[in-house]
Amino acid sequence: MYNPKPTSRFILCSLVLLLLLSFLAPSISSELDLSDDGGDDVEALEELIALDEQEDSHQQNAESEFVSKAQRIVLELNNDNTKRAIDRNEYVLVLGYAPWCVRSAELMPKFAEAATALKELGSHLLMAKIDAERYPKVASTLDIKGFPTLLLFVNGTSQPYTGGFSAEELVIWARKKTGVPVIRISSDAEASHFLKKYSMFVVGLFDKFEGHYYDEFTKAAKMDNEIQFVETSNAEIAKHLFPNFKPTNLFLGLVKSEPEKYTEYEGTFSTEGILQFLDDNKFPLITVLTELNAARVYSSSNKLQVLVIAEPDDFKKLVEPLQDVARKFKSQIMFIFVDIREDNLAKPFLTMFGLEESKASVVISFNYRSNVKYLLESDATPTSIEDFCSGLLSGSVSPYYKSQPIPDNKNMSILTVVGKTFDELILNSPENILLEIYTPWCITCETTSKQMEKLAKHFKGLANLIFARIDASLNEHPNLQVEDYPTLLFYSADDKKKPIPFPTKSSAKDLAAFINQNLKAQDPEIRDEL
Repeated sequence: MYNPKPTSRFILCSLVLLLLLSFLAPSISSELDLSDDGGDDVEALEELIALDEQEDSHQQNAESEFVSKAQRIVLELNNDNTKRAIDRNEYVLVLGYAPWCVRSAELMPKFAEAATALKELGSHLLMAKIDAERYPKVASTLDIKGFPTLLLFVNGTSQPYTGGFSAEELVIWARKKTGVPVIRISSDAEASHFLKKYSMFVVGLFDKFEGHYYDEFTKAAKMDNEIQFVETSNAEIAKHLFPNFKPTNLFLGLVKSEPEKYTEYEGTFSTEGILQFLDDNKFPLITVLTELNAARVYSSSNKLQVLVIAEPDDFKKLVEPLQDVARKFKSQIMFIFVDIREDNLAKPFLTMFGLEESKASVVISFNYRSNVKYLLESDATPTSIEDFCSGLLSGSVSPYYKSQPIPDNKNMSILTVVGKTFDELILNSPENILLEIYTPWCITCETTSKQMEKLAKHFKGLANLIFARIDASLNEHPNLQVEDYPTLLFYSADDKKKPIPFPTKSSAKDLAAFINQNLKAQDPEIRDEL
């Protein structure tokens, strides 16, 4: 039986896929929050909004009233009302959850807040939720397979939710999908009210709400799933929304609540250009990775990412100068902070570099286009990080491959190969080599290892044949790209570039025959029997 192998490329692709499947399309943190505040406690799934235990009784009463209101707005689906609710409403946004699911509990308050906001905006969208554990058959008919799951039903036909997970992002996505992709603002009062509700938005100024440029703007608004678009024909209102606005007849700008708050669009007014502008600029200079925004981060169009994995207090010392570094490489490199204390977020990355036990700050990089990873092997300082980024772009930084320490192979019948010795012991060796590639978690590797020991004993003393093994979970090499565990590769002395795979399900006797077939031309004195 063969088992999947975590080579560097395989692990990298698997990690990305796992994270994308583990989190729904999430929201991005627009501000760098390095505090230890974990947010409100969700005491029960039935509560749609958590109450902060530190708030006074007056605040708790006010929030309790809001919870009650939200519960009345969000319809609880069951065996009897689900089909009727979906059939009788043009738009229904359904949240499938499970009582034991932590992410469901985190999403419920935001879902309720979004439902209340949409109700106040006069939206005809019905917000509904279903306990998929209590009503599994109904959940199955809705195609709810994981938790939480969000699906939009339009005239009975479902489509997956592709927006963020904050209440604001839920509202933006829902309105765009139900016919309101752009908000028009005509007064300062409307502008002030809008600014209180939205932390990130695109503002467009047009003399008239018609023509080619305006059409491209509205097309982009419909195609984008994350950012609220707003339009106005009044230059003063545009300046209210975008203080850096310079008088012009045609303008588009992106507003965010972070150090680089205002970014003006300087390209051609085309749908593709506007969407690319948003992809290049919608993330903060430094994005704080969370479980909620992970999928959006990994699916970003910027495929070269630099991650600083550190304690929050250590990272605070780097924030200001690192923002200047990030500004220099804007649109080329995405900068991400990962709290090293968050095992679910930090440990998968550290494991890929063999740094699971690291307590110091670690700077790594992934190029998701080439599936290559890099490690900053000096101390993490603004200067070293800037040099590291320059090297990534120029190609002067070498890819990183994991390796165990170099072992002592003296008097060993089967040599232990590590990443650092793969060239010396395998590729540059003048002998024929049978290499066993295994992992500790491989359930059939032990059988193959025992066969290797028999073979090594049988062929002992044969000068031009060496037996070796490598733990692929802890060692990597660019020329070691296999797809299953265990794997046996025969590296002929005549051609190390094209190793010959041996069948691992064969008996030791059959393997000996395979070895003989490949050695006969080099050495006529071969032992044929075990």
